[in-house]
Amino acid sequence: MKLEFAIIDSNTLSAMGLKQLLCDIIPVAEVSVMRSYEELLLSQPERFIHYFVASAIYFEHAQHFIKQPRRSIVLVHGDAYPHLAGLQTLNVCQDEKSLVKDLMRLQSRGHAAHAMPPIPHHIGDMPLTASPHAPAILSAREAEVAILLAKGFINKEVADQLHISLTTAISHRKNIMEKLHARSLADIIVHVVMSGLVSVEEL
Repeated sequence: MKLEFAIIDSNTLSAMGLKQLLCDIIPVAEVSVMRSYEELLLSQPERFIHYFVASAIYFEHAQHFIKQPRRSIVLVHGDAYPHLAGLQTLNVCQDEKSLVKDLMRLQSRGHAAHAMPPIPHHIGDMPLTASPHAPAILSAREAEVAILLAKGFINKEVADQLHISLTTAISHRKNIMEKLHARSLADIIVHVVMSGLVSVEEL
């Protein structure tokens, strides 16, 4: 089964940024970007697991999206949207780490119809969790560093927390990025959560 997502947003930069993030978190996903509701209708909308839809487009065509509350995720700009209570929302005006956490929270809300599909346990060609018979991807110390990085600690804070030198902390971070084939902090966050090293709530 293909995992297909639609982003419906007239803001091209915002849409492309979200598309890249979704592709980083769920490498097997196919993400289509549309600038309008009309484009969505022309692209067989029923094939998409989720619509990430700009709030203006959502309200302009609420009749369509209200009928599919589990499939529709409203893209908002900030947290002050009390009138959206009960809807699935994603604040796109936040840093990458927070966006990744929110996407993973959406994924972990349950296995009801149209819930976010489980995130595959790999980044690119690198498995996120080793099999019981395979060596761990990260050493114990690297796992400690990865957890702290995922929690938002900078290199110096990692060094202080683990009582190691700044040079050693930077070296561990470089090794982690290479072992996970990580391109950004988002990949490290996905790894520590999917490996069970830390829960989303702890980040």
